[in-house]
Amino acid sequence: MRKFKGILIIILLFFLIYFLQANFFTWFNIGGIMPNLFVILVLFVGLFVGNKLGGVFGIIFGIILDIHTSSTLGISSIILGIIGLMGEYFDKNFSKDSRITLILIAVGGTIFYEVIKYLWIILNSEAEIELLMFTLTLFVELIFNTLILIIIYPLVRKLGYYIEGSFKGKKILTRYF
Repeated sequence: MRKFKGILIIILLFFLIYFLQANFFTWFNIGGIMPNLFVILVLFVGLFVGNKLGGVFGIIFGIILDIHTSSTLGISSIILGIIGLMGEYFDKNFSKDSRITLILIAVGGTIFYEVIKYLWIILNSEAEIELLMFTLTLFVELIFNTLILIIIYPLVRKLGYYIEGSFKGKKILTRYF
């Protein structure tokens, strides 16, 4: 029952973020550049849920995004799946208690997502390579994602540990005196 609640919370977060991306950030953007909250969500799932579910949720969310944005079916799902698995790797090797660590992980995930997506677009269409425009877009999106993560960090941490407890159980460390 606890895992069901955790999955339900993750799905509700997806719909909330989808609503924010589709409605709120279309009005609140900088030069047409919006944050990519889906990268943060999939990293969140990978960091706190683990058990390969970060990759699974990344693939599912990516397919839904590809269907709704009418882009090439599968590229977002592959990238978000890899980001979810990266989140699980970071969970094992880095502390989730540090705000700086979470911000750096989100920055790395955003860079990875945007670079792979841009390379895919260039390789599949005969678009011109505009490195300056891409770099500017990436920089603004990184600032956007970082500011949003700084603002919602307490909520992310609290909700993350709740979901982690429902999936991984409580781990009790014994102390010897």
